[in-house]
Amino acid sequence: MPEVIFPGPEGRLEGRYHPQKDRDAPIAIVLHPHPQFGGTMNNKVVYNLHYAFYNMGFTVLRFNFRGVGRSQGEYDQGIGELSDAASALDYLQSMNNNAKHCWVAGFSFGAWIGMQLLMRRPEITGFISVSPPANMYDFSFLAPCPASGLIINGAADRVAPPADTVSLVNKLHDQKGITITHEEVPGAGHFFEDPHMDPMIGSVKSYVRRRLTESTR
Repeated sequence: MPEVIFPGPEGRLEGRYHPQKDRDAPIAIVLHPHPQFGGTMNNKVVYNLHYAFYNMGFTVLRFNFRGVGRSQGEYDQGIGELSDAASALDYLQSMNNNAKHCWVAGFSFGAWIGMQLLMRRPEITGFISVSPPANMYDFSFLAPCPASGLIINGAADRVAPPADTVSLVNKLHDQKGITITHEEVPGAGHFFEDPHMDPMIGSVKSYVRRRLTESTR
């Protein structure tokens, strides 16, 4: 897995970049959980999402937000982290100008950042939000949500309670032309500890594969 360093708004950002041989391969970025609670690009959920996309034929980039690992800068309440994610997408696109599909996947805090990136970047064609912390962050900016995607959470999540996720999904369901798919993994907590990781990743893969065969957003 090649390590990469690319320019961010506050200095260098550290990432892992996994290109496909196919020049037209779809692209995806994967966003990690909260930097102040131990979140890094090597988080298990992020790592597994990265490889899931790679194994489905995507060129994938995951990276550390500012102030994490070898990324420069310091935590910025989500504002700077959104700029970091935009820089990461710029970097990924600069090396893959032929990609027909562009996806963003995020876990926990990364899901919140990913959904904001979705609002800013019309080229994003799909999203995966794992354990979105709808109890901690305001997701009302998703009006309307510009692309279809999958929201997946654990039924036993104590960090981001399932009821809050359900109300987020219900708000998004009311929009025309996009489909928000919601899945709940029975018995899984916020971090999808074993044996729940495999079913979660399996759901993500089947959702993405289905979407890649459809022409609608």
